[in-house]
Amino acid sequence: MVSTIVWGTGNVGRAAIRAVTAHPALELTAVIVHNPGKVGRDAGDLAGLGHDLGVTATADVEAALSTRPGAVVYAASGDVRPDDALADILKAVGMGAVVVTPSLYALYDQRNAPPGLREPILAAVKEGGGSLFVSGVDPGWGNDVLPLLISGLGARTDVIRCQEIFDYSAYDQEDAVRYLVGMGQPMDYEPPMLAATIPAMVWGGQIRLMARALGAELDEVRETVDRRALDTTVTTAAMGTFEAGTQGAVRFEVQGIVGGTPRIVIEHVTRIHASCAPDWPAPPDGVGAHRVIIEGRPRIEVTVEAADEDGNRAAGGNATAVGRLVNAIDWLVAAEPGLYDALDVPLRPGRLS
Repeated sequence: MVSTIVWGTGNVGRAAIRAVTAHPALELTAVIVHNPGKVGRDAGDLAGLGHDLGVTATADVEAALSTRPGAVVYAASGDVRPDDALADILKAVGMGAVVVTPSLYALYDQRNAPPGLREPILAAVKEGGGSLFVSGVDPGWGNDVLPLLISGLGARTDVIRCQEIFDYSAYDQEDAVRYLVGMGQPMDYEPPMLAATIPAMVWGGQIRLMARALGAELDEVRETVDRRALDTTVTTAAMGTFEAGTQGAVRFEVQGIVGGTPRIVIEHVTRIHASCAPDWPAPPDGVGAHRVIIEGRPRIEVTVEAADEDGNRAAGGNATAVGRLVNAIDWLVAAEPGLYDALDVPLRPGRLS
């Protein structure tokens, strides 16, 4: 059994606790939290399992890592604290742990990551014998292994388009929805996640990763952003009221340009209510889905719908992203210490429970 710590218990961390607990090769040995109100609570309670696991949450990072865990699922946010997230991860890797995380965007395509980020991690790997695998929570498999797998089914691939299409009204992260993405804000408000260069910074690594797998030479990575206002005021169950005239939908693309044309595209279409931007792509049930479209011969379209936590589609997306990471742990433990990406780590089959 691989002793495993889950670090962070938000949307990703809750799913990580459930995934680690369900994995026959992993043993949950500690849960690290930042919120003092969570200290001392049982991991099963924090994960919504309905029963205790006998592992209580702690804020003592040093004590948890001193047990020399075999693996760490780093689920703490890196959005607004990338330097702190990197420091935490370096500490765990330097102590010999296999670390899996969605928190360092620049390492989606680790081979082309900035030297200032890559070199300290490689030094920690060399010093401590640990490993690091980063895959996205949006989810990563929807922007790397799934489209690449599907592209191999056709005779010719002209364009790969990866879509995340979601209604955010039930998303359990109000600050991110209102302030990072800008829902409910005046149309002259600039959401941090949509500011120039940010989408390409976050998702550009996945574009480069797919281009590398496809043997394509990128001219550049471009981004486009479109925003729509609400025509009427809407009220959501999870986050309250969003006023007419404020942002109600956003659509952006990160485009890999090959031969002057967008050929590898990651697209997000996000609404706070289905009535906003009805001409944009919509999920089959109006709630949420991930879709891959291969334009070529034949044309292939695959839509994935995942639900978790009483049917929540956003939670389902988180859970599948976490599953990709947690199910890679035993493979990484058996592999040589190193810095890995989605092309290095095989997609593992599940297990019948």
